Amino acid sequence: MKMTELDTHICDSSMVVAVPEQIFSDIGGEAVILHIKTGIYHGLNEVGARIWTLIQEPKVVKEIKQVILEEYEVASDECDRDLIALLKDFLAAGLIEVKNETTA
Repeated sequence: MKMTELDTHICDSSMVVAVPEQIFSDIGGEAVILHIKTGIYHGLNEVGARIWTLIQEPKVVKEIKQVILEEYEVASDECDRDLIALLKDFLAAGLIEVKNETTA
């Protein structure tokens, strides 16, 4: 049975990466992503744009969180909550792929 995007759980050990079917443009610290398949534009603030640049190559969520905590003044629990929410939004929009380790 194939897991749907809605079934995908994002946690600290999840590997995330941007899909190739998108165009990204940084506009003065903010960013715009065009999803080529849907034709929908997505706007990001400075932190969202930083996260987007980090996931152009596969990254584990906890690595992304560590970079954000080092570069921005944000509480760890707030960073967790906001990062997971943003990644879920990216996933729902079809902008990222998420891979989780499976245990046998």
